[in-house]
Amino acid sequence: MTGSSVFPTPTPTAGTSYSSQPPVNASSVLLDGQLVNNSTITTTITGTGGALYVYSNGATTPTITISGVAVTTITGQVIPTTVTYSGSQSITVTTTYPPPSTFNSSTMGSNSYYFTGVTYGVVSGTGYYVAVANGSYLGAYSTDGINWGNASLGIAYGWNGVTYGVVSGTGYFVAVAGGSNNAAYCTDGINFNPSTLPSSSYWYAVTYGNGYFVTVGSGTNSAYTTDAINWNASTLPSIQQWTNVTYGVISGTGYFVAVAQTSVGGSTTAGAYSTNGTTWTASTMPSSRTWQGVAYGLAGPTPTYVAVASGTTAGAYSTNGTSWTASTMPNTIQWWAVTYGLGYFVAVGYQTTVGAYSSNGSTWTALTMPIGLSWSGITYGNRKFVAVAYSNGGNGAYYTFPTFPVAFGIYDGPVGVH
Repeated sequence: MTGSSVFPTPTPTAGTSYSSQPPVNASSVLLDGQLVNNSTITTTITGTGGALYVYSNGATTPTITISGVAVTTITGQVIPTTVTYSGSQSITVTTTYPPPSTFNSSTMGSNSYYFTGVTYGVVSGTGYYVAVANGSYLGAYSTDGINWGNASLGIAYGWNGVTYGVVSGTGYFVAVAGGSNNAAYCTDGINFNPSTLPSSSYWYAVTYGNGYFVTVGSGTNSAYTTDAINWNASTLPSIQQWTNVTYGVISGTGYFVAVAQTSVGGSTTAGAYSTNGTTWTASTMPSSRTWQGVAYGLAGPTPTYVAVASGTTAGAYSTNGTSWTASTMPNTIQWWAVTYGLGYFVAVGYQTTVGAYSSNGSTWTALTMPIGLSWSGITYGNRKFVAVAYSNGGNGAYYTFPTFPVAFGIYDGPVGVH
């Protein structure tokens, strides 16, 4: 990603990081700017041979990497370094966000329903969190992840999964229901229209990637659509209860990845992947578990899938979408859902205040949910994780990352007497 409001001259404009006046013992300003919209910028500086000074100020503390040498800043302080350079050098400024260790409570408005899934999408430039519920024609929507209003699914079914994708430039929210052939779609995040899946199944989850909405269900049932409305049948590689599905890209190739249980609460090593959303290949999980959640994100620079299972500390991760390695969750709970955002995987579970986060997909740390409920779904969007609960109290939870801007400066140290 590239940054913005970067001023690689000693004459910063309004809103820059520090001052065009160098700190004591520095001879010139090499770079003065802010991370405004993105967490990383890469540019060049020209040193004159003196030891460099760095500065940052904001909600996070950036690491400034100069020609491969990483320097950690301290908020509000000018830090002398031993790094010396003459001539043009590449620099990267990267901020690392604090971990999502404690979630806050929210109320889903008048929606006292058993929520099962939540997603994030964009409607006319505004971000919408959209949730579906089991056994109700009402769902919920929010533009801030905290304050919620009613969404209408049109008919009361066991709505299990919801996702967001783009068809010919138009964003669509798509939901699927268990124990039926019912699906639904909308473009406003509020008013859903009915559509029909190719068979009646317990449709568990739905995802989007590379122009395809893909859902998985019981037996060998899978289905896909490229227009969010008209569905086609496909076949998973073995008879399971396919509980979740996600999409990601490995080395330029997209992979849909699904996890399963053998029955409600039954263990299995079965997994599956697809590079086109229509034909599936079997994969093997690292242990026989009740796999419930799967997500895709970046473990540092490495594309990674993670999976969580119910009633165990067993987790899993994959860097290719086809083979898996075991990981360990911090607690034995019914891990149920997992998502990714701003450098962190976050997992939630049933009947607990415990969740977990991971920056690498393999090592997990416990986090705290605001109340002990069955947290059934979690999503990320617009600098915020948002979770919903399978509870008649209409409970939700959220974590908000610190906001930009994050200011920074790089200054040339004295070559002679300053």
